Amino acid sequence: MSIEADAQRDTGLTEADVARLRAEGKSNDVPARASRSVRDIVRGNVFTRINAILGVLLIIVLSTGSVIDGMFGLLIVANSGIGIVQEIRAKRTLDRLAIVGQNKPQVRREGVSKQIPPDEVVLGDIVELGPGDQIVVDGEVIESASLEVDESLLTGEADTVHKLEATQVLSGSFVVAGSGAYRATKVGRDAYAAKLAEEASKFTLVKSELRSGIDKILKFITYLMIPAGALIIYNQLFSSGQALKPALNGMVAALVPMVPEGLVLMTSIAFAVGVIRLGQRQCLVQELPAIEGLARVDVVCADKTGTLTENGMRLSELMLMDEHDSDSVTAALASLAHDDPRPNASVQAVGEAYPDAPGWTQSAVAPFSSAKKWSGLSYGDHGNWLLGAPDVLLDASSDIARRAEETGSRGLRVLLLASSDRSVDDDEAPGVVTPRALVILEQKVREDARDTLEYFASQHVEVKVISGDNAVSVGAVAGSLGLPGGDAPIDARDLPEDSDKLADAVASSTTFGRVRPDQKRAMVGALQSRGHTVAMTGDGVNDVLALKDADIGVSMGSGSAATRAVAQIVLLDNKFATLPYVVGEGRRVIGNIERVSNLFLTKTVYSVLLAFLIGLSGVLSQIFHFEPIPYPFLPRHVTIAAWFTIGIPAFVLSLAPNNERARSGFVSRVMRLAVPSGLIVGSCTFVSYLLVYAGPNASETQVTQASTTALITLIMIALWVLAVVARPYNWWKILLLGGSVGGYLLLFAIPFCRTFFKLDPSNVGATTSALIIGGIGIALVEVAHRFGSVLRNRQNET
Repeated sequence: MSIEADAQRDTGLTEADVARLRAEGKSNDVPARASRSVRDIVRGNVFTRINAILGVLLIIVLSTGSVIDGMFGLLIVANSGIGIVQEIRAKRTLDRLAIVGQNKPQVRREGVSKQIPPDEVVLGDIVELGPGDQIVVDGEVIESASLEVDESLLTGEADTVHKLEATQVLSGSFVVAGSGAYRATKVGRDAYAAKLAEEASKFTLVKSELRSGIDKILKFITYLMIPAGALIIYNQLFSSGQALKPALNGMVAALVPMVPEGLVLMTSIAFAVGVIRLGQRQCLVQELPAIEGLARVDVVCADKTGTLTENGMRLSELMLMDEHDSDSVTAALASLAHDDPRPNASVQAVGEAYPDAPGWTQSAVAPFSSAKKWSGLSYGDHGNWLLGAPDVLLDASSDIARRAEETGSRGLRVLLLASSDRSVDDDEAPGVVTPRALVILEQKVREDARDTLEYFASQHVEVKVISGDNAVSVGAVAGSLGLPGGDAPIDARDLPEDSDKLADAVASSTTFGRVRPDQKRAMVGALQSRGHTVAMTGDGVNDVLALKDADIGVSMGSGSAATRAVAQIVLLDNKFATLPYVVGEGRRVIGNIERVSNLFLTKTVYSVLLAFLIGLSGVLSQIFHFEPIPYPFLPRHVTIAAWFTIGIPAFVLSLAPNNERARSGFVSRVMRLAVPSGLIVGSCTFVSYLLVYAGPNASETQVTQASTTALITLIMIALWVLAVVARPYNWWKILLLGGSVGGYLLLFAIPFCRTFFKLDPSNVGATTSALIIGGIGIALVEVAHRFGSVLRNRQNET
């Protein structure tokens, strides 16, 4: 685009036009985040299937007049209240960070360009474009300077599209190279990608291995509850011979612990607290499963610029090919920097060093792209000037190219300023290249980069540096930070095209230079083909495709609009050093949810088994004519049984530190511990109850003593399950276990508590048998755990 044409450009809408169009509802009113409203959060946490089940059981218990036995109803209040508070906190954190990290388009109004929030764009606005900009609304191109747009996020087509004047651009695509402007023709929900974007950014726990695993567990529990529930209802109401009140209380006591009331709650809390903690570190989580994904990451692919090094650069040296060429070279550099509408960091550094442009008139432009590695401007009689990679514009074996490589080996960025024999927009460009100077730029390595790389190494997470810069320069930076393999960088131009050979090359090396955008994408795919979970970090438009294909895309907050749009996580503080905290938070969330799931599923299994055995005795009593066995517990008993074995410990464990890398097979691992543990707890509790049950004519004291005996056995073994789940131990876990044991000792020791909860451990023989059977159960749980660990280790080895 020439200066004359630029002077005649459309000045855009006036403020009066904007006000009128906004009043007519012709603004881009799609919300930046389609987060759940407070009303939806309240409804979603109150009206749940689990609350409905507990609510019905509560009504049944209250109808018998036993308010104390309705204590489990507090679970409804706790589940709903905690879930609402944490999700609203997470919503506010995300919404606040979303505003900070919002992509703001450059809009021209009354001849002045300014950035505005995307929801303030109105129909007819002129939106200016540069490399990395995301197109926020549909429109028609009115200005184009070699404008190239990538529509792959919409169409799946990898090739960029050249956009000339009068062609259409669609929201959701982004600019790869060149510059231009377009007039908005469709805004709001009429825009092409509006519905997709709105749906994609919702605050929801979308499909993930963890979520699907919990759904499988809940489905498994439902299948167990139906027959066990039917049996216990039949036994309590029809064959136990009990009066209606104790029969109903026994039925409710059997059904309540089958409901994994805290499992979904703890999962939601763990995710929500993760979002809040990451938000405090200026980390925007755009998709919640990204927290889970980062916990599974074993390879991090990082760009050099903006990740290992700081974004800013400065001109270190200008190495002239001809000492008498200084005036024309500095004038060309000043012009190239001045006339670039969206200069990258390198061009900005040149512009800061040479701010006085000579006022040459452009006749042609070739914008920079990561694929060709150079940009250029033609200035008529002042010549055709190129600025780009020396090893691309020159023969790699030439003296100047070798000199550039030697300079780059010190970690410096080296650009070649050259002149050409033809216009830069010629199909044969760059043509015959005449070197005029080497532009040497200095980048500062981030102070925290080494610590970050060392953290990942300690966590057995590989780091691959994938950069578009010269391989020797990239290797110098990586090597200075102690990255293994950094001293042996690979030039991506020498990488094989075959996918298997590419996977071998990427797996065996850590540092790559001169990587094209399509190669970054292919390298991510190659790592994934070898079973790796890959996180990709980047900030430039050349990283978009790789970010999109990676398991987890991480963008810097200062990155291009397109990069931030496709990334699941945005580091708003632009610090690579924040990533270890993100990985650590993911591991904490996933590892702790697995621990908590073990506790809740164990409770469900032993409750179902106990109900099944009691219910089966009722059926058999009708066939073989013996007295049926009533359910051993009151609702208050199952409530206190869960207090210190599941409730409080699960909450603490769900928020505790956990650095173990998450692995696939969540459901099988949980089942491997919870099912045998639940079967042992349920069987031992049933045996303990049978040994002291005095029959249908027992006194109230004998009934209470039998219930207490069964409860002691249950609590002992359940506490040991908690001890197994809490491993490995540290001071606070030992304190947690000690507190749980102490809590139950107080309940049994304090007379008021014994009376309130109907506990009577005074029968020495019965209590002794409870302790013995509990000890046997503890031994069996330990054996089952160790056997399961052996099986797991063998699976890991294979």
